[in-house]
Amino acid sequence: MKILVCIKQVPQKDAPLKLNDSATWIRDDVSWEVNEPDAYALEEALRQKEKHGGEVIVLTAGPARAQQVLREALAKGATGAIHLEDEKFVHLDSANTARAIAASIEGENFDLIVTGLQSDDYGAAQTGVLLAEILGIPHATIIIGIEKTDTGLHLKRELEAGHYQYIDLPTPAVLTIQSGINKLRYATLIGIKQAKTKPVRKVAWAEVEGRLSKNLQQIERLYIPHKQKQTRLIDGPPAEAAKKLVEYLRNDARVI
Repeated sequence: MKILVCIKQVPQKDAPLKLNDSATWIRDDVSWEVNEPDAYALEEALRQKEKHGGEVIVLTAGPARAQQVLREALAKGATGAIHLEDEKFVHLDSANTARAIAASIEGENFDLIVTGLQSDDYGAAQTGVLLAEILGIPHATIIIGIEKTDTGLHLKRELEAGHYQYIDLPTPAVLTIQSGINKLRYATLIGIKQAKTKPVRKVAWAEVEGRLSKNLQQIERLYIPHKQKQTRLIDGPPAEAAKKLVEYLRNDARVI
């Protein structure tokens, strides 16, 4: 199978966040890492390649620093990479990101495209689904099991309340992968060395700009939460205290 894995570079979970001057996004001088759900998507793609043969191509969109996640994927076993390299790609909404990816892989004929269920920064869970719509191929989300069959794929989906759904899907198809579907591997020393010789195709902004439209979603301003610790003591008999608590939760805290 020829598999494409879409991965994203996101701020590290435990990194102190710093906003840019316009407070519309994160500054470049924070620590970055691969998006966790995408790491599981990559691992599943590599396992499918090991079972059935073929190749795994990884793709990311972002500035030069985003090439780090591609190199990590190549070190783990991916066979090639595509880098949509420009700072402008960071500020695209899900629909335009999907359009850019679709334009960059035109004519590649992938049997399977996998992404993480959602990104740790935006958390929209839309890019994979929109990519399938643009490409005109079937898709399935929240995948926790993949089996290749003679006619396509047999998939296990995670639903709510501990329920699962099993579906059959023809290929080519797009899948969004749930975190925890497998156990992530580490890159080996030889894999890290081999990654330096594997091909990385770069796609410039000008090559896909004509396929994009105006963003339908836009971040106007980000705010870093302020840590506040406050204890409020409610005195009086139990019935009176309970009444005061309910009034506070309804009128002040607005949680009921």
